[in-house]
Amino acid sequence: MADERDSSVPDETPERVLDRLTDGVFGLDANWRFTYLNETAREIVCDAAGESFTADELRGRNLWEFVPEATGTKFESQYREAMRTREEVSFDAHYAPLNAWLEVRAYPSETGLSVCFRDITERRRQHDRIATRETVLREIYEAIADRESSFEERVDDLLRIGQRALDTSHGTLSRVQGGEYVFEVVRAPGDLSAGDTVDLSVTNCERVILTEETLVLANVAEEAPDLADRAGNREWGISCYLGTPVVVDDEVYGTFCFYDTDARTEPFSDWEVTLVDLMGRWVSVALERKLTEDRLRRQNERLEKFATLVSHDLRNPLNVAEGWLEMVSEECDSEAIMHVENSHERMRAIVDDLLLLARAGRTVDDPVDFDVAAVAADAWSQVETANATLTVAADVELGGDRSRVQQLFENLFRNSVEHGSTDSRMKSGDSVEHGSTDNRCESAGDSVEHGSTADPLSITVGPLPDGFYVEDDGVGIPESKREHALEFGYTTAEDGTGIGLGIVDDIATAHGWQVAVAESEAGGARFEFTNVS
Repeated sequence: MADERDSSVPDETPERVLDRLTDGVFGLDANWRFTYLNETAREIVCDAAGESFTADELRGRNLWEFVPEATGTKFESQYREAMRTREEVSFDAHYAPLNAWLEVRAYPSETGLSVCFRDITERRRQHDRIATRETVLREIYEAIADRESSFEERVDDLLRIGQRALDTSHGTLSRVQGGEYVFEVVRAPGDLSAGDTVDLSVTNCERVILTEETLVLANVAEEAPDLADRAGNREWGISCYLGTPVVVDDEVYGTFCFYDTDARTEPFSDWEVTLVDLMGRWVSVALERKLTEDRLRRQNERLEKFATLVSHDLRNPLNVAEGWLEMVSEECDSEAIMHVENSHERMRAIVDDLLLLARAGRTVDDPVDFDVAAVAADAWSQVETANATLTVAADVELGGDRSRVQQLFENLFRNSVEHGSTDSRMKSGDSVEHGSTDNRCESAGDSVEHGSTADPLSITVGPLPDGFYVEDDGVGIPESKREHALEFGYTTAEDGTGIGLGIVDDIATAHGWQVAVAESEAGGARFEFTNVS
């Protein structure tokens, strides 16, 4: 039968197939002499040796003599290991003369070694870029999450990280004040330091301020010659620049930027621009928070000073009035005197609450550890509890401002005693005979005989999975009223100030706790404090 193959197509030999591979393939005999090289291997081997030969010319040449730079490298040790053990080896290695990463597989036989390899330099560089970026992002997170460091220290860390990632000599956070450019945080060689001021018009940052957009210049002279002529650039020799606006309260505060005296040979990458934008946005948010906290601190300080002055000015005439009232009570017996005394007591309560209100909401900056039971006991000793009882079932330690937490308990205990064991504890329609002290009638229409006494109010402090609760067995707070119970001014008592539970909420908030008003199992009031650390 005749051969029907096209005689014009040459036979596909193994050598021709191997020559079309993008991977390099070469063979070595037992004496490390080349027995075969495909075209890719020939090119790489010749590049490594710095000489040009054909594959035929390379056959019979000793690998280590032809490429002596490979001696002592991982390539030699792995090839020799494969020949010695007669087992396949696979490895990645960097070949310095070519500045290339190669992925290698070596297959030994009784007559020598077959080696397959591919250039994975770009893949390795991509891997290294990803690893580097992960490291940078981790460092940024660690810097901004460090609560022990000040805002300025964290910005300094970000500038340090950015300088290394961008390979620039300068990094600054600056603020614009009118036509001046004030350096606030600086990382730079030379005499430039925080507090220095220059005219805004001589800087690149003026354009960032005016456009409210990130400015990216790999080569200032080529990409923005009008900026290159500015006095600041000429004086400092700025040749590349990457800066982003810092926005606070919807207005441009200043710039967060990096620059260098050498122009870049390559443009700033999208990753580098995104990195600076990311850091600049954190600076904007953190700075806005810092300025807000500074304003609140000053307001709180003014409020506390005002409350102290007011309480002092109120206490003096109140003391005088009480002194005169005491003299009047010795001279006459009138029911009016009791009403005046009650009014004086209410005024003192309001003054005390004003002072507590001014101090309660300050953020707890230096918490200390203490035992809840001990603080509750101290608070109980400061409250007029009548015949109420306290049970502490919470073996809990927490961190916070012990004095303010004690005040929180005092206000809760006082609230329970005053609103849980007075006539507010009687159900609608209850009637009480003259002289009765029982105000805890259980159902409408119940009556209490003269001289009857009430069951003592019971108050309990107990644990929660992430906090604690305080509850009583009084009449409780109606469900429709609970969402307002912690608001300032809310009270169900005729002589209540409506401040006590608001102070409780402020103290809890200052500690980062959450407060919920609920009903106890006995139907009384229950206050749950969670997110407690």
